[in-house]
Amino acid sequence: MEIEWIEDYIKAQHLALESIDRIRVKEVIDVLSQANATGKKIFVCGNGGNAANASHFTTDLGKNASAAMPKPFRVMSINDNVSWMTAIGNDFSYDDVFVCQLMNHADTGDLLITSSVSGSSPNVVKALEWAREKGMTTIVLVGGRRGKCVELADYLLVVEETHYGRVEDVQMHILHMLCYAFVEKTIS
Repeated sequence: MEIEWIEDYIKAQHLALESIDRIRVKEVIDVLSQANATGKKIFVCGNGGNAANASHFTTDLGKNASAAMPKPFRVMSINDNVSWMTAIGNDFSYDDVFVCQLMNHADTGDLLITSSVSGSSPNVVKALEWAREKGMTTIVLVGGRRGKCVELADYLLVVEETHYGRVEDVQMHILHMLCYAFVEKTIS
């Protein structure tokens, strides 16, 4: 029974990976390249496993990809200041934990990258709404349920799966591709 479950899980993971839209990934790589060339800031956020993915991606883009470029990416995970997030959550609302940070740091033309399995996390939706209003470019990674974030995306990457673990894993695959395109110098 357990081996069969493992086999089924792996098969489902392969299907989720195959759902990656390669053309959309290439478009986002181009957007990141342009942001780097023009010195735009890149903000990244998500909740739960996606918060961990946001931190991981920020590290990879800020260190590994930046080391391969003539100038570093200006990237920040707005998940990583726990004191600030808890102050915002306590004094205002948890729905404001990302948007309040963007208000302090983001400018027109900067990028906001969000990842959410459900696509409907209120704090992510609110950050995307604000970003669109302020003229930021929005890049959204979601699972098969899509959710409210979809309509707020300039660039949308959908993992056609609803299982949280599989979606978060594939989203991290996508985020690694976005970084390693620069590390391995695939950009032409």
